Amino acid sequence: MGNQNNRHQPDLELFARCASGFEQTLATELRGLGAKRVRPLQGGVAFFGPTVTAYRACLWSRVATRIQLVVTRVPATDANALYAGVTNVAWEDHVAPKASIAVDAHGENPAFRNSRFTALKVKDAICDRLRDTRGSRPNVDATNPDLEVDVALHQKKATLYLNLSGPSLHRRGYREDGVQTEAPLKETLAAGMLLATDWLAIARAGGLLVDPMCGSGTLAIEAALIAANRAPGLLRRKWGFFGWARHDQDLWNDLVEKATEQQAPPKAGAVVLAGDVDARALDIARKNLARAQVDDLVRLYRGDVSTLHRQLQRWHADPDAKGLLVANPPYGQRLLAQEDLPRTYASLATGIEALPTGWHVALITPDAGVDTALGRIPFEVIPCFNGPIPAWIRRYDPGDKPRTCTVTSLGGRTRTVPIAEANSSQFAARLRKVARERNRWARRERVSCYRLYDADLPDYAFSIDLFCDASQPDEHRYVRMAEHRRPNSVDDQSAVRRLSDAAALVSAVLDLPRERLLAIPWNTSPSDHWWIRASEEPYSFEIDLTKPTARLSLAQRPLRALVGTMARNKRVACLFGSGVSTLVHAAGSGARETVFVDASQTVIDHARSTMRENGLAHTRHRFVCQDIPTWIANEAQTRHTYDLILCITPLWLPKRDAGGREWDLRRELASFIHDAARLLTNDGTLVLSCPDPSFEPDVHAPEWAKLVVENRSADLIPHDFERSREVPTTLFVRRHRKGTH
Repeated sequence: MGNQNNRHQPDLELFARCASGFEQTLATELRGLGAKRVRPLQGGVAFFGPTVTAYRACLWSRVATRIQLVVTRVPATDANALYAGVTNVAWEDHVAPKASIAVDAHGENPAFRNSRFTALKVKDAICDRLRDTRGSRPNVDATNPDLEVDVALHQKKATLYLNLSGPSLHRRGYREDGVQTEAPLKETLAAGMLLATDWLAIARAGGLLVDPMCGSGTLAIEAALIAANRAPGLLRRKWGFFGWARHDQDLWNDLVEKATEQQAPPKAGAVVLAGDVDARALDIARKNLARAQVDDLVRLYRGDVSTLHRQLQRWHADPDAKGLLVANPPYGQRLLAQEDLPRTYASLATGIEALPTGWHVALITPDAGVDTALGRIPFEVIPCFNGPIPAWIRRYDPGDKPRTCTVTSLGGRTRTVPIAEANSSQFAARLRKVARERNRWARRERVSCYRLYDADLPDYAFSIDLFCDASQPDEHRYVRMAEHRRPNSVDDQSAVRRLSDAAALVSAVLDLPRERLLAIPWNTSPSDHWWIRASEEPYSFEIDLTKPTARLSLAQRPLRALVGTMARNKRVACLFGSGVSTLVHAAGSGARETVFVDASQTVIDHARSTMRENGLAHTRHRFVCQDIPTWIANEAQTRHTYDLILCITPLWLPKRDAGGREWDLRRELASFIHDAARLLTNDGTLVLSCPDPSFEPDVHAPEWAKLVVENRSADLIPHDFERSREVPTTLFVRRHRKGTH
């Protein structure tokens, strides 16, 4: 039994942790629980209060994931200083007799790089202190301790906390371990979303909450708990403060008893309507509702979100009452295949349009493209994290009429496309005009892969490339959209909406299935590869749509065609992996002999398979896996010469020369060209194509003295890149003939 005097102790220094983005919501909640000196910080809220305030926070906080008592701060300049500081703490006043402990550490500084070592050092110091004061060391239980000590390193200090809440507060106690739907919301995140979107006020006014994509029912359950004024910790049986030496059991019992008495189920009965198309998810939700003891407040139904209007009529929802639709919609990276996403969003849009006047909508999603699907711009966007995934809570007013754009495709099909940004209709008109011209040009020139659009409108600054696999019966087409670098003055949310609008409009204008379109924001590097096969008559290439220039740069199309005419009956050397497609054109046009050189065996294997797939497997085509400067030196020593040397290269290469140095084309260009040109026959040509349009070699360097350099960049600009800033620099380099100046 605890000491009743604990009620009159001085204020404790406390810290409540929460999901990033909910610090202000948690601060408001803690003030309502009697916390003093509340200060929101990154990832949580600092506050003060007596023991009863700490207990209230554990029992009543819906948003916090952990309630910690700040024990002390000690030096952490080295292991000895940390050990001494921890040993000086009176742990016998904190760790209850016979209580097991565990230590968890995070953060680092120059003296502590390994959090496990930090935790071990603190654990040893605590155990040694308790052995000296009590005669025995406490038991250590890393998985289920009675009391956990948390250590946070910052610069030269370590802050020591007691975890008063124990297991994370999102573990309310109504889930069955190991049984859940895929990617459920954490309970604390769901509650934070509800509190941040005014559900408490709506519930008190007799309003209704609807979750038409309820999954395992987390949002519905948390909404019911809030509406019934039920403390979220009432079902929990284990708390961290049970192992605290200062725990006051009487005080805790009083708080639990009062919380039980304060429950006030709404007079109207059911206040939450939750549905899903998945019968298994509804079964899990039904069991969770029963364990949470809110099954009398929630009505479950099975159905698609597009049928929401029928469900509202069925359950006699008051058309004059305010309401809130909340949802955690699935998205392509997680639960749905990309082709299912438009259908899901379209159903959601239909459901929202059926909501009565006075309702609001709140969605939690990492996909800002949902604005396009709904044809709406949110009136509030709250950044947060859903686990490790950056996300937003997006709030909409269904009273705003959804925005659409009527589009006629190149094939003559007219459709209505939802858009979020009004100016996207101008983009649609511009895209259709340019795409029609490019389509005619491509058919006339027999070009399968080309640029459709290149930042023609400043607010829609991205490039759009079309790739076609002509070997397929229906000529599989794919589109890659890449946003240009975004100025700091551009609002990120607006830019993402424009990109999403554009993707929907491109799909409509081209009659292209949405799953064959890849849209890449400027500050995003896709983590997954997207392999497709693209045609460049008469050849085909396997390319990664996330970085197609690595294998088939559209801007270098005329160069590849020119190389084909130059290579006939010639000995050709192709250096660097970016030149695989150029190598194919050279070999396919009748080169007498080719050699492909790169330092990566993966690139070599790809080049060999690409040649084989295009019917060019022959012993006269060789592949050498070797550092390129080293290969050039070896070839010069053996007096091998070539009629045509192709250097189709990125500007910077993550490769090393024989001496182990990073090899930088800009820095090494003069000496590299000088050395490579030594391998040319008297009439030979070295072609250097670099993707940087601003690249200009220093032709006054001594290494260039015996070389003739011709800049052919302007002659090799393809029609579809005439307005582009991405035209590569292409140089033709020849040796001075004897007797010429």
